[in-house]
Amino acid sequence: MKKLDNRHALITGGAGSIGLATARLFCAEGARVTLTDLPGAALEAALAALPAGRAQALPHDVTRSDAWQRVLREAVARFGPIDVLFSNAGNSGVMAPVVDYPEDVFDSVIAVHVRGAFLACKYGLPAMRDGGSLVICSSVAGKRGDPGVSAYITAKHAQIGLMRSVSKEAAARGIRVNSVHPGPVDNGFQQDLEQRLSGVLGRDATQFFDEMIPLARHARPEEIARSVLYLASDDSSFSTGSTLMVDGGMNV
Repeated sequence: MKKLDNRHALITGGAGSIGLATARLFCAEGARVTLTDLPGAALEAALAALPAGRAQALPHDVTRSDAWQRVLREAVARFGPIDVLFSNAGNSGVMAPVVDYPEDVFDSVIAVHVRGAFLACKYGLPAMRDGGSLVICSSVAGKRGDPGVSAYITAKHAQIGLMRSVSKEAAARGIRVNSVHPGPVDNGFQQDLEQRLSGVLGRDATQFFDEMIPLARHARPEEIARSVLYLASDDSSFSTGSTLMVDGGMNV
């Protein structure tokens, strides 16, 4: 028997590398998947990479209440109540000292990561079956303080507080709420960040991060997906309110 047989998983940020890797793994483990992301070719390509008939893709701005309500109606209408909700949408903001940090960019980062995860809980929980799993994708940044990324650090810390609060509210229904915390991942999101950081550091930022990680490399998206699967499946049946680090030891 597969780990997610006959379960319905909704994944936000599904066109990105972690979202798509997770969707692939969930499908392989028997789930039907609703993939959401901003509208465009990336979302269409992500759907095309998944098994026909086992997935659907819905355009979705996670910062909008009306978008959440629409997406959940459409998702449940096709695949039934949700068993797994992976709140994974994110943006990186800019790199600047706090005194120079653009207020509109700060607001955007908080909106996507914090408001987006809040709305996932607010509207997602009523659409979930009892005994389900809600996973928030935070980051090693949720356990650290680093200069130049105040918006991202703040947002990722805030997601932990949200997760811990909601885990106690959802426990009466047997719904587990946890967060997963990737370190640097070998994907476009991280490459863009490292390209900008290299100019600030005056050295190669990829090598800089690898030197900070005891396992001395970036994660692969598939490695993060396997950790999300653990939290989504019955393998983590007695885990809630937890922060699962998948950072190669970076935060030790």
